[in-house]
Amino acid sequence: LSLHGSPIHTPNIDQLAHEGVELTQHYVCPMCTPTRASLLTGRHPSRFGPHATTPSNAPVFPDGYPTLATALRDAGYDTGLFGKWHLGSSPEFGPHKYGFNTAYGSLAGGVDPYNHCYKRGDYSFTWHRNGELVEERGHVTDLIADEATEWIESREQPWFCYLAFTAVHIPVKPTQEWMAKYYHDHFDDDSLKDLSFKKYAAYASHMDQAVGQVLESLERTCQRENTIIVFSSDNGAINDAPLHSSDQYPGWQTEYPRLGSNAPYRGVKAQLYEGGIRVPTIVNWRGNLAPNKIDHPLQVTDWMPTFLSLTGAEPERDPCYDGQDIWPVIDGTEKNPTSRRLYWNFKGSQELGLRDGDWKLIVRNPDNDEERETELYNIVEDPYEQHDRVAQMPDLVENLAAKMQEERQSDDSSVRTDVE
Repeated sequence: LSLHGSPIHTPNIDQLAHEGVELTQHYVCPMCTPTRASLLTGRHPSRFGPHATTPSNAPVFPDGYPTLATALRDAGYDTGLFGKWHLGSSPEFGPHKYGFNTAYGSLAGGVDPYNHCYKRGDYSFTWHRNGELVEERGHVTDLIADEATEWIESREQPWFCYLAFTAVHIPVKPTQEWMAKYYHDHFDDDSLKDLSFKKYAAYASHMDQAVGQVLESLERTCQRENTIIVFSSDNGAINDAPLHSSDQYPGWQTEYPRLGSNAPYRGVKAQLYEGGIRVPTIVNWRGNLAPNKIDHPLQVTDWMPTFLSLTGAEPERDPCYDGQDIWPVIDGTEKNPTSRRLYWNFKGSQELGLRDGDWKLIVRNPDNDEERETELYNIVEDPYEQHDRVAQMPDLVENLAAKMQEERQSDDSSVRTDVE
C-alpha cells in the first residue's frame, strides 16, 4: 500500500485507513484456505483437519457447520460472496452450502485474470455463478467488482458482502489501461524485474480502483454511514514467482522475478514469520469510528464473534470460538486490552506457531526429535525477528511449547468424515 511507503498507488485503500482504524498487528494464516476458514468460523483452521491448514480443494467444513454467513443469514441479512472461495472446489461444497444466498467467482483458488481458470487439473474450470459453472469474458477484477456492486445496489434488506479479490495472486496480468499508468516509471535496473514489478503494481492499483468502485456504490445508495468496511489480506506477499509456478495455470504464462514486499518484516507467504502472517488491515465505519491506529495483537479468528456481537446474530449451535469480540478494542472502549494467545498450525502440523504476549515461538517438524527446529522472538522488542532467543531462554521455550501442545489438543475436532 502507498500508505506504507510503497511506490504502488492505492489511494482508495489509503483513504479508508486515513479515515478509519488501522490494525497494525492483525494476524492471518500463511496461506489462503486456512485464513478463509478462520474468517468464516472464528476458529483455527487446524480444527477442521490437516487439509484445512494448506490450500485445499477438498471441502473444509462439515455439512451444516455454522459459519459467519449462515448466522447472519438466519438473522435476516442477505449474504453474498464475490471472488475466491477455496474451501471446497466442487460445486456441491460451494458457498451456497455454507450460508451465502448469492455467490460468484472462483470455487477454487486464484485464477488467470482473463481465462478465469485455476491450476491445471480437476478443478481448473472453476468460474461459477451460484454453483453453476459459467464462461464469461473480461478481466477478473472487473468481473468481481461489477457483480458485487450490482448486488449491493439491488438489496432490499440488510446485507453482508464478502468480496474476495483474486488480485494480486499469480498469474499477474493487468489490463493495458492500468499497465500504461506505470509505463514511464522505473523500479529496477534489471529489465525483467522492472517489467514484472510494473505488472504487479498495475494489478494492485486496479484492485484499489475496484475498492473505490464499491465505495462509490455505497455513496450512490446512501449506505456509506450504515456500512462497516474491513479491508485485509489472506497472507503476506511473495517476492517472486518462477515459471514453474505460474505455468501451472492454463494459457500463456511467464515468470515474475519481482513481485510484492512485506518489508520491513521478515518472511513471505507460506512462512510463519511476521511477513507471512501480519497483513495490512483497516476498519472503516464513517461517523462511528474515529481515525486511529490499534497496535495490539488481533487475529482473523476474531471477526466472526465480533460481527455476531455487533449484529446480535446467533448461530444455530454455539461454536467454540478461538477468536474473541474485538470491537471494544477497535472503538477504543477497551484502552488496555489484556495480552492473549495466538496459534498457528500450518501444513498439517509440520510447522507450528504460538504468540503469547510479547513472545512468539515457531517450531518446525515438532513431532520429529531429529529434525525439529525451534525459534523464539520477542515481537515487541524485535518485530523484524532478527534475534533468535531460544538458547538464552530455555524455560520460556518450554513454557510456550506446553501452551502450544494445549492448543493442539483441540485440533481435528471438527473434521469431515469423508476427507482423509
